[in-house]
Amino acid sequence: MKKNIFWRSSLIILATVLSVIFYLPSTSLNQLLPEWLQKYGIVLGLDLQGGVHLVYEVDGDTAVDVTMERIASSLTNIFAENKIEARADKENADIVVSSDDDKVADTVVKEFPSLALARRDNGRLVYRLDEAEGKRIKDFAADQALETIRNRVDQFGVAEPDIRMQSNSEIVVQLPGVKDARRAIDLVGKTAILEFKLLDDESPMAAQLPQTAEPDGEEEVREQYGSQIPEGDEILFGRVRNRETGVETKLVYLVKAQSLMTGEFLTEARVNIDQRYNEPYVSIAFNSTGAKLFEQITANNVKKRLAIILDNNVYSAPVIQERIAGGNAQITGSFTMQEAKDLAIVLRSGSLPAPLKMLQNVTVGPSLGRDSIKAGIRAGIIAAILVVAFMIVYYKIAGVIADFALVLNILFLIGVLSAFNATLTLPGIAGIILAVGMAVDSNVLMFERIREELRLGKTSRAAIDSGYDKAFWTIFDSHVTTLITAVVLFQFGTGPIKGFAVTLGWGVFINLFTSLIGTKTVFDYIMSKREIKTLSI
Repeated sequence: MKKNIFWRSSLIILATVLSVIFYLPSTSLNQLLPEWLQKYGIVLGLDLQGGVHLVYEVDGDTAVDVTMERIASSLTNIFAENKIEARADKENADIVVSSDDDKVADTVVKEFPSLALARRDNGRLVYRLDEAEGKRIKDFAADQALETIRNRVDQFGVAEPDIRMQSNSEIVVQLPGVKDARRAIDLVGKTAILEFKLLDDESPMAAQLPQTAEPDGEEEVREQYGSQIPEGDEILFGRVRNRETGVETKLVYLVKAQSLMTGEFLTEARVNIDQRYNEPYVSIAFNSTGAKLFEQITANNVKKRLAIILDNNVYSAPVIQERIAGGNAQITGSFTMQEAKDLAIVLRSGSLPAPLKMLQNVTVGPSLGRDSIKAGIRAGIIAAILVVAFMIVYYKIAGVIADFALVLNILFLIGVLSAFNATLTLPGIAGIILAVGMAVDSNVLMFERIREELRLGKTSRAAIDSGYDKAFWTIFDSHVTTLITAVVLFQFGTGPIKGFAVTLGWGVFINLFTSLIGTKTVFDYIMSKREIKTLSI
């Protein structure tokens, strides 16, 4: 008996010490703790500490349009490879092939079975995308956008973000603790289409364009010179920051519209420091295919300027001095360190498959969280006092033991949540309160069974052992069914529901330990010290 008491007591003491250690990072002592321990602790959710709540809609129609453009381009290349005199172009929602020859039709069906022939029109074939394929593209775009956003936010460094699909095309992004809402919005919603295009410096129009524009003068430049732009060219803008004054200037570029290379070949993007100017830049690396293509582009365009463009903004336009092998390049643009880091994050995580339309942008202040925490603490203290007083008055010394188990229950639950770096939300607090209520209920069940055994004339030790044995399966069954409910809620629920399920699930598991082992250990310890004829219960 004494040996069993020793091991159970040791287990309780160890759990208590670990719970306190893991909880310390959540307190003001965090900075005084070892670095390995600082990463633990409870993270407050959006409703408790404030942050950014965003709702985006994925533009699935654009994803379909982009796919149709790629199909048209691929078909034209296939016709050329097979020496078929035809080309394919996207017109509105259709793909129009410039020949209605049977060989052409067979080639289209063979290469792209998802295209359905809509009609023959004056020697042309008009195709439309199969409805099921269109839906698949939209669904895939939404799933890919969700994954891309998750990758970006993970690298952004937000603790416990909540990112989920709200409907077939809507994505909810909750970023607890984020203070810079604009930076978060820019990072999450940037499409990140990286392109390499040549500047058309040889065109007479390039000399007529102003070198700079006002900070908000892009539309004015386009309106003034747009009609004079040569076919196959476009006007794009970049920016440069004066190193001494910090003033930004808009630069005007005449760029060839044809993209020589895109970011799909990118494998790496990281921030480095330019030793000459002590300014950050982003170095990028391509895969083997991209390296060969980049080498070919630079070899064919020596002494020409190559614009590095992200989302139609020119970040840099260096002169190609020689053929560049190895598949490495640099993006410079008078970045701050934060801007360079964000750009590297966006490039590493990949481009969004379709544009995002912001439906909701709410910056949640922490005042609601502070009020909720204060109200929760106040309610918890009042409830704890009432429960402790009731258990002591109604069950006497046994009630004190139950209150001890209740304290352990809360301490262990906080310790587990801290060890797993869990996010605490208002629904999570509700789960804790429910788990505490179940802990009290478990002790009431056991004490009533012990009372019944005492009425039958059993000794105190026999009544305790028998009462625990008879109450065991009742308590165990009720907790297991609640635990199953918590697992189902976690599996199929969304963010707030998952928070409730996590705290409830761990609370149930811990309550089984404190109720069936914790209180029993205290009773056994008391009985081992002296023979108690009358049990205070």
